[in-house]
Amino acid sequence: MAHMPKSQAPAPRLYLMTPPVEDAVKFARDLEAALGAADLAAVLLQLAATDERSQINRIKTLAPVVQAKGAALVLDGHADIAAHGGADGAHLTGIEMFLAALDTLKPARIAGCGGLSSRHDAMTAAERGANYVMFGEPTDGRRPSFDAIVERVAWWAELFEVPCVAFAATLDEVGAVAAAGADFVAVGDLIWNDPRGAAPALANAAARLAPETVA
Repeated sequence: MAHMPKSQAPAPRLYLMTPPVEDAVKFARDLEAALGAADLAAVLLQLAATDERSQINRIKTLAPVVQAKGAALVLDGHADIAAHGGADGAHLTGIEMFLAALDTLKPARIAGCGGLSSRHDAMTAAERGANYVMFGEPTDGRRPSFDAIVERVAWWAELFEVPCVAFAATLDEVGAVAAAGADFVAVGDLIWNDPRGAAPALANAAARLAPETVA
C-alpha cells in the first residue's frame, strides 16, 4: 500500500497488545467488551509461559473473538504454533527472529517485525517481506526517547510502502505518532491499566487518531 498525502491517506487504526494471557476463557470476556469500543486492525496476543498444547488451546479460545470483529489475531512470537491455533500470524522481535520465522509464516500468514534497533534492520525486514514494521515498543525494558520514535515513524512514512506500527505508551502519544504518519498505533498497558476500564480507554485512544482531536 503506497503512502498517500496526509489529506488523502486513511486514518490510522489501532493495534491492541494484550497482557500475558493465562486464563483465556476469562480474558475472552474482557477482550470482547474492549473490541466493541473501537475499530481495531489487529490484536497482538501475548501468551503466559506454559506447555505448547495449553498455548494452542488459549489461541483457539481467543482467535474467534478477535476475528469475529474483523481484526487479525497476531501472536507475540510462537510462529511455529500460529497455524495450529488459528492465528492470523506472528509478531517477531528482532531481525534475526523475524528472518528465522519467515518460512513458517509466509505466504499464508502475517509476519510482523519489531525490536528494530537500526534503520538498516527495518529496511531489511521490509525487503524480506514483512507485513509491517513496529517502532517504539519497549524491548528488554528499554525504549528510545519519544522524539526519536516520532522521527523514525515520520522517516518511514515518507519513504516506504510497507505499513508502520507505532507504539504509544500514553494517550497523548497516540495522537503524536498518528500525526507523524503511522499506519497503525499500538496500545497496550495504557488500555488494560486504565481505571475507567479497557473499553472506555480504547474508545478514547481511537478518538486521538484524528488530527483535529485535542481532548
